[in-house]
Amino acid sequence: MVSKKNVLISGFVLVLLLMMFLFFQSLSIDGDELVEGEEILTKENTQISHKGNEKDENIKEILVVDQVTQPIFNLDEAIIESVFVETSVDSDNDGNLDRIHASVIRPKETEDGIKVPVIYEITPYRYGLNSLSFYDVDVALNPVDRNGKVNGKPYSALAEVDFPGPYENYFVPRGYAIVVAESIGTALSNGCPTVGDENEVLAASSVIDWLNGRTKAYSEDGLLISADWSTGNVGMIGVSYNGTLDIGVASTGVKGLKTIVPIAAISNWYDYYRANGAVVAPGGYQGEDTDILADAVLTRENPEVCHEVVDELKQAQDRETGDYNGFWDQRNYMNDIDKINASVFIVHGLNDWNVKTKQFSQLWDALGENKVSRKLWLHQQGHTSPSRVREVEWEDTLHKWFDYWLYDIDNGIMNEPLVDIQREDLSWSLEDKWPAEGTVSTALYLDQLSTDQAGVASLIDDPMINAVDLVAHPQESKPYRILYTTNELADSVRISGTPEVSIQASIDQPVSNLTVLLVDYSASSAKIVTRGWMDPQNINNINKSKPIEPNEEYTFTWDMQPDDYVFEQGHRIGIVFIASDYDYTLRPPSGTKVTIYPEESKVVLPIVGGEGAIK
Repeated sequence: MVSKKNVLISGFVLVLLLMMFLFFQSLSIDGDELVEGEEILTKENTQISHKGNEKDENIKEILVVDQVTQPIFNLDEAIIESVFVETSVDSDNDGNLDRIHASVIRPKETEDGIKVPVIYEITPYRYGLNSLSFYDVDVALNPVDRNGKVNGKPYSALAEVDFPGPYENYFVPRGYAIVVAESIGTALSNGCPTVGDENEVLAASSVIDWLNGRTKAYSEDGLLISADWSTGNVGMIGVSYNGTLDIGVASTGVKGLKTIVPIAAISNWYDYYRANGAVVAPGGYQGEDTDILADAVLTRENPEVCHEVVDELKQAQDRETGDYNGFWDQRNYMNDIDKINASVFIVHGLNDWNVKTKQFSQLWDALGENKVSRKLWLHQQGHTSPSRVREVEWEDTLHKWFDYWLYDIDNGIMNEPLVDIQREDLSWSLEDKWPAEGTVSTALYLDQLSTDQAGVASLIDDPMINAVDLVAHPQESKPYRILYTTNELADSVRISGTPEVSIQASIDQPVSNLTVLLVDYSASSAKIVTRGWMDPQNINNINKSKPIEPNEEYTFTWDMQPDDYVFEQGHRIGIVFIASDYDYTLRPPSGTKVTIYPEESKVVLPIVGGEGAIK
């Protein structure tokens, strides 16, 4: 006969065994025991949002091995949806707030309560480009009158995604959602493209608002769609225009944006289409301007509703003077760098002549001054993605970057050197700052350099000769250039940063282009390293042109595009002055004469090691 006491003991043992079973069961994944180095991020032991934010209590299973998220979610089962996000702007002036279309792909498990962060890209290029009709650049320049106005009308002050792509393939299985949105006026979004101004930036920001529950989104049928699967942590990424909008959005300080990865991106639109008062084209697109770009990306339904908006761009951009005005100030993200809360991982090509290197350099410096967490990759190619330059390393680095900033996984990436830079031989080096440690602004006075013209030197502008031809054959005297070189270098010399030039000169016309080229001369070749342009009518500042007197001497000072370049031993550093630059500036009728007085003229190079290095 079994006693009541024995029954109670047996029941207690069964309960104890059941509790032990449940405990050990909780330590497995799909029946497999954990191995050394694995970790389940649960609501008990993981803070998903970044430093200082409350942890998300709904995160259940994200697998981390060796401090890296692992691909445990099935991409084939991922949820894909299409939403129309309500913005806070009315760029087409129809009385209704614009809505932008976004495509979302996220792990299936987000339907079961798992919340994930978002990698977000916004683009105006989802439906491609319309045919472009460029401005004629073979035109006379515009001299300003005594009041600083041009001789003419004065200015008075803007798809569906084929999933999965490379980011989706990689990151969705690792516990991320991907959102690709179409900028206003493009693809399935309404509104009008306004080329980088507040309308485009705030519209792009609205997706982050939706992911954080601060604005609405709708299905194609008009049903409300929430993003209750999102942790609210967002990282933006994009190349060119796409990356440019990342910088603009970050400069609003929008809550929820934890990091941006702008690649070959614009930080100030003025510096994309102008330079020191000169009208300058992005490389490969002579004659482009904001209205041309807006027409190119205007791929929305019923594009005719935006023609007035594009015409306003045409008037406000002021190609006549090239001055910096309110139009450009609205598109200068450098004004609001102090609002950036997100970390920034910049990637740029040192040979990018579309989005020129000033764009990354000024942003990098300002981020440092404002103590924003940052990282920099500089490569030797042009306007391209780093996945085409250093694919495996890029994938690994980007993964760690997003894991750190969106999942708060302490993987050591912020303890790595700040800068990865590719050298001319395509090798990579790691450095702790940029410009490089030990860089000193070093003046080279023109009268102390070798030249093809003794004493006072003159050139005649011929805009139809390409700069590559103008810098060739340094031993010859050419009427269309003024050339100075150092002696052969006793050792290699590295520049790192922004070169500048200051010349005393006169011009025999009231208007001209001024161009300076920094050239690497070897025994058999001439390579243009960097260049810079100026409208001499902007002698005092870029905000207002002023008349210059023909044949009167002035001091003109302007910058070149930043660079990081090594001149090899035995080579010579060349400084070549021309007037018009065929591929970049306007091309007025030839014949303008520019005279330089070398005794009062210099070029200032950012040389690693300073004067001692070049001697």
